Amino acid sequence: MARLLLYARTAERLAPALAAHGSALEVLVLGDDGVLRLDGVEISPDAAQVEAAWANHEVFFSPVARPFFVALLKSGGLRWVQSAAAGFDNAVFGEIARKGAALTTSHGQAVGMADYVLHGVLDHFQRGPERRAAQGARVWWREDFREAAGSVWLIVGFGAIGQGVATRARAFGAEIIGVKRDRADPGPAHRLVGLEDLMAELPGADVVVLCLPLTPSTRHLANAAVFAAMKPGSVFVNVGRGGLVDEPALLAALDRGVPAHAVLDVFEVEPLPAQSPFWDHPRVSLNGHASGLTGGQHVRNEALFLDNLERFLGGRPLRNLADPADIVAGLAG
Repeated sequence: MARLLLYARTAERLAPALAAHGSALEVLVLGDDGVLRLDGVEISPDAAQVEAAWANHEVFFSPVARPFFVALLKSGGLRWVQSAAAGFDNAVFGEIARKGAALTTSHGQAVGMADYVLHGVLDHFQRGPERRAAQGARVWWREDFREAAGSVWLIVGFGAIGQGVATRARAFGAEIIGVKRDRADPGPAHRLVGLEDLMAELPGADVVVLCLPLTPSTRHLANAAVFAAMKPGSVFVNVGRGGLVDEPALLAALDRGVPAHAVLDVFEVEPLPAQSPFWDHPRVSLNGHASGLTGGQHVRNEALFLDNLERFLGGRPLRNLADPADIVAGLAG
C-alpha cells in the first residue's frame, strides 16, 4: 500500500478515481485548517510518512502550502511528487530531489502559454495598440502592418511550451528554429540547433521566444550581448522564468530600439513592483505570470497526475520526469 498526500479539496474531487485503486492506495489529506488526517483521524507531520504527493495549483495558492511541503520533507520514504508547475526552480523541488524522490512536472499550461505568445507577437505585428487608439479616437486609420508569414521564430527551449508555440506560428507561415539539447526529433521545427548556436542564429530571427527552465546555466541567458545581436524590428518574448533575463540590459536594449518590442509574462521579482519601468514602457506588453491560467490547464494536469499515479502504483515509468541533476543544480544556484 502506498500513502498519497493530497490537499483536502483535491481529494474530495478525485475520490472516485482514487477509490478505484482500492487497498493499493492510502490517502492522507491536508485541510484548510492545516491539519493532516488519515481516514478522518488527525495525524502529526512527523508521522505522515507519505510516499507520493500531488502538489497542484490548489496547494500552491492555498494558505496551507507550507505545512503540505513540510509533511513531504519530513517523510523519509518519499518516492514521488507530481507538481502542477512546468519549472522546478523553487527550492523545495531541490530538497525533494535531494531526498531521492522522483519529481514529475506538468505541461497542461502549455496550451494557454502558446496562445499568449502568438497573441502578443501578432498584436505587435498588426499594430494592435495603434488600432485600438484609433478606434478610441474615432479615427478611420489605415496603415500597413506586418505579416507573420515568412518571419523566422527562434524558440529557445523546445519542450511542450516551445513546441506549442512552434505549431501555432508555423500555421501562420513562419519558419521555426528550435533550440534544444536533444536534437533527434525536430517535431514542428524546420530545424533544431543547440544553445551553443544561439548567438549565430539571433541576427536572422524576427521573433525570439524563451520558454526554457531556470537553472544556474540559463540564469541571465538573455543578456546585453544577446540583445545586441538581435535583428532590428525583432520581438523578444519571455514565458520561461524572470531570471532568464538580465532585466536592466533588456530595458537598455528596448530604449535603443532593438528589440523593437518585448512580450513578457515573468519577471525576476514577482509581483512586479509598482515602480518598475516595465509597466509603462512603450515597447513592452506584459502579463502577471498568468499566461497558462486557462480552464483547460487544470483538467490536463489532473489527467496527467492520475495517469502517473497508476504508473507509480504499477511500477511503470513516469511521464514528464525531471532530471534530478538539473533540479539540484537549480537549488545550488
